[in-house]
Amino acid sequence: MQPDEALASLKQGAAQIISESEFREKLALGRPLRIKLGVDPTSSDIHLGHTVIFRKLRQFQDLGHQAVLIIGDFTGMIGDPSGRSATRPQLAREEVMAHAATYREQAFKVLDPARTETVFNGDWFRKMSFEDVIRLNSRVTLQQMLQRDDFRERMDKEQAIRAHEIQYPIMQGWDSVMVKADVELGGTDQLFNILVGRDFQKEEGLPQQVVFLLPILEGLDGSKKMSKSLGNFVAINDAASDMFGKLMSVSDELMARYYLLLLGRSLPKQAHPLEAKKQLAFEIVQTYHSAATAKKTLDEWNARFSERRLADAELPGFTARDENAVAIVVAAYAGAFAIARSRTEASRLIKQGSVQLDGKKILDPQMMLSLCAGQVLRLDKTRAVRIV
Repeated sequence: MQPDEALASLKQGAAQIISESEFREKLALGRPLRIKLGVDPTSSDIHLGHTVIFRKLRQFQDLGHQAVLIIGDFTGMIGDPSGRSATRPQLAREEVMAHAATYREQAFKVLDPARTETVFNGDWFRKMSFEDVIRLNSRVTLQQMLQRDDFRERMDKEQAIRAHEIQYPIMQGWDSVMVKADVELGGTDQLFNILVGRDFQKEEGLPQQVVFLLPILEGLDGSKKMSKSLGNFVAINDAASDMFGKLMSVSDELMARYYLLLLGRSLPKQAHPLEAKKQLAFEIVQTYHSAATAKKTLDEWNARFSERRLADAELPGFTARDENAVAIVVAAYAGAFAIARSRTEASRLIKQGSVQLDGKKILDPQMMLSLCAGQVLRLDKTRAVRIV
């Protein structure tokens, strides 16, 4: 592609680029650019939130550029404080390395291994003396570090900021010097850290990297960022049925966001929400498993939740006692799916006709139910239990 064409293609889906003019100049250099992405193996799973950036990195690769994947075996022991309201628990090096062993395998479900240079930032940080660390710290001011929104908010709330957390943006910035990054990818919460890298590169007499920020994907709850620690994530190593089921549970509003960030296109305007959600789940399973697995998973889901075949499907068991409908629905969500539903939410589901017993709608939240073993209680569009 010509530089203007490449710029127009790559900036689709970007939240911020600093700056577009610099980016175009780099694209016009006529050589593969070094595109940096740092990942900290603080858990064993890469989830769909990570793939927003991985997919953009793959787009760079498809245009002939070189991905530089930095596994943060050193920064991972600190934990990125970006967007955190409290200090992360510190991990032992052994934990970090165990997680790192699976990261490359998962990353290559998206990235092209032939155009990916993988490095560990411990390769240079382990060689530093304490004198080197002091000299690196002298390049930034404490006022600079405390300008970060997350640090400032914690100070306002009189919450602790540990001294080691201030090292994180310094270390991430130094990574950019060591790999001679032309562009660094990150979520919108990474702006401060990536700018530190630009400053260090300038001081070292290197061309400054372009800051390329992407939106942060909300988790299944629709409010907080997708995170394993919050339990609102879909891991790319999840079993196909689990992946499909989690995606079918998202709200219609969140589904539109997932279409944009995970599939790279807008939600079809005329599509029925349920069918659009099936398509989203199908394509995600197809990407991280296979087309055959995605078709099988879709067929199983349709069989499980079709009115005619639900009685024959394999469903979670639920032991219920005779109670009113709203109490049973609340208990079924908690007992079979570990989902906390309030009585108000359960009452709403009942009144709108979502709750069915053996295919018959229950419309009165206060109706007393006497349940028998083998009956099927449908809670909503995607969840049902068998009475045991």
